[in-house]
Amino acid sequence: MDRAHLDWPFFAARHRALAAALDAWVGEHPAAHGDVDAVCRNWVHALGEGGWLRHCVPARFGGAAAQVDVRTLCLVRERLAYHDGLADFAFALQGLGSTPLALAAEHGDDTLAGRWLPRVARGEAIAAFALSEPAAGSDAAALALRARPDGDAFVLDGEKTWISNGGIADFYVTFARTGGAGADGISAFVVDAATPGLRVAQRIEVMAPHPLARLAFESARVPLDAQLAQDGGGFRLAMRTLDLFRASVGAAAVGFARRALDLALAHARHRPMFGGTLAERDLARAKLGVMATRVDAAALLVYRAAWLRDEQGARTTVEAAMAKMSATEAAQRVIDDALQLHGGLGVTVGQPIERLYRDIRALRIYEGATEVQQLVIGKGTLAQHEARERAP
Repeated sequence: MDRAHLDWPFFAARHRALAAALDAWVGEHPAAHGDVDAVCRNWVHALGEGGWLRHCVPARFGGAAAQVDVRTLCLVRERLAYHDGLADFAFALQGLGSTPLALAAEHGDDTLAGRWLPRVARGEAIAAFALSEPAAGSDAAALALRARPDGDAFVLDGEKTWISNGGIADFYVTFARTGGAGADGISAFVVDAATPGLRVAQRIEVMAPHPLARLAFESARVPLDAQLAQDGGGFRLAMRTLDLFRASVGAAAVGFARRALDLALAHARHRPMFGGTLAERDLARAKLGVMATRVDAAALLVYRAAWLRDEQGARTTVEAAMAKMSATEAAQRVIDDALQLHGGLGVTVGQPIERLYRDIRALRIYEGATEVQQLVIGKGTLAQHEARERAP
């Protein structure tokens, strides 16, 4: 994988060293296919054993740094996605599913974080983030799963769906309604997968296979001390987690796009065409030029958002939304163009470019669809303009 972008000013020497070490590591861990649950469990174990999952949690819980470094998350996701979509999935979900515990521990009891995060970092516990519901996807504040206090426990009733790692997770960070309507009535809980009353109601098959499920909570009792955030705090915790990880979704998209570009370049250079090669045809060169530009533009937005978060401690809601939207949309176009250059080979099942074509599609939807990111960016840009006008 090309490392030229690591010379950009967004990165320090430690980031370049990490990228080199990860490239060497993935070279020793070939992509696996077959039973998707087993593959994902194996990736979690391998990533934990290799020390890569330590970048998902703070140092006091067994992590690699005092605070999670977003540029590191992005670099790891980009390089894992280039190598294998399920490797990226396994890493990303360990971070997404465990970050609410780390964020909650910053200003409160760290008992839950202490119980789960060291195991996440070692690859001994699989995490999941349970927010979406059948009638609450993009409108997450409309969730209906209810949690009511009952003696020494909360009783949860309702459903979650589109839950990644559903069926293989050891715990689910679950968002439920404990108060009235809207975001202010939402709390967060850490639900052990073995909790009576919690079951996998349906395994969901999607075009790029990974563990995905609909969960049913049927009078599921969780202890009072499993509450991670109270009324209103649960929704804010979910949004803070998504803000932290949104740029990394863009990074994964960049990884997919870089792989597609490299495949297209290699194919064009060696594919005979009209007495020469495909790469010698002007239309192919023009297409490759546009693809390369889209990859770099996407990467610049991703690493700008990550750098702002790491170096300035800035709130990056708008920048991360720009990165996620632009990178996922660009990667879809790059991969489609790469497949077109491959011709019939591109739609052959099992070819790397065919897998990338399936892998990229979901990234334009999960953790906030492109249309949601447009709204976030528009609202944020208007607010910034109004603030400038009010400034003296």
